[in-house]
Amino acid sequence: MKLTKTTKKGGCAAKISAQELKNILSSVDFPPPRSELKISGACFDDAAIYQISQTQSLVKTIDFFTPIVDSPSLFGQIAAANALSDVYAMGGKPLLALAVLAFPSAGIDKNIVTEIIQGAVNVLKKAGADLAGGHSIDDDSLKFGLSVTGIVDNDKILSNVGAKEGDKLILTKGLGTGSLMAALKNDFKKEADLADALDSMCMLNDIHACLDEGDFASINAATDVTGFGLAGHAYQMASASNVAIKIQASRLPKLEHVQETLSKENLTRAHRTNREYVQEELMVDEAISPVDQLIFFDPQTSGGLLLSVDAMKAEQLCTKLSKKFPRAYIIGSVDSKKEKTLLYEC
Repeated sequence: MKLTKTTKKGGCAAKISAQELKNILSSVDFPPPRSELKISGACFDDAAIYQISQTQSLVKTIDFFTPIVDSPSLFGQIAAANALSDVYAMGGKPLLALAVLAFPSAGIDKNIVTEIIQGAVNVLKKAGADLAGGHSIDDDSLKFGLSVTGIVDNDKILSNVGAKEGDKLILTKGLGTGSLMAALKNDFKKEADLADALDSMCMLNDIHACLDEGDFASINAATDVTGFGLAGHAYQMASASNVAIKIQASRLPKLEHVQETLSKENLTRAHRTNREYVQEELMVDEAISPVDQLIFFDPQTSGGLLLSVDAMKAEQLCTKLSKKFPRAYIIGSVDSKKEKTLLYEC
């Protein structure tokens, strides 16, 4: 059974567009949050932060989606790594998770569901977190993900607010999962062709594993690059921090085969909606090729972390990160607020 054939959209490319979500939430009357809720969804951050003591806070997030690959175990691994990434983006460490599961009980082999859950459990084990339960429903389409709870020291909390003029931007993973997984669904590529992307999506964004505790003081802002693409998430960081962000197209790390899949127009709806989301605040260098423009808007599933770090420490941190993340690169910088918030240069 090819899981990608059971749904129209897969992975984070299935997310509601950023602009549509923003419009929906703008009409909701949210009451004032309690004082312990230090970070909510107001700035489109990656997770909520709820203070539980003078020294620590809980990190809370949820992420689920339709199948992005055909292998059930890989689907579970990718879904788990993607959900856990939000905790790492906030500077936290995951503790436990609850599963979110929907599938057509009369139309899918239960062994497939077992493999999905087992794949997620295996990734959670690597992260040092437990699967503590969850909720399931009988639905027309297969969906899976996790609600994750983590812990973070109050003096090490990261968010997409805080990027400073002069900072350098580091991205921990290569780009292109949106197009590559569209190519899989379109039968343009097989799973065996996409080992590089699959390994990347299964990789935990656990920056604690390669950075010293003191290194976190040099990280001024962070965000998880997923369905809104590098453009969308960089724009949200820039807006939340009241700065301008410059990204250099020539420095963007790309996953294997993505140049080919993009040039052959293996695209998703999110390639278009991600561009539309940022277009009023975006300035693009006309010399950038059409394919390199598309990679900027490519919807990532279990993508990398975008870190805004002190320029004096950027090279050192990037070197440390590259031991775990071979495609970690400095891809741009933070500037003072300009006429445009997001600058995409050669």
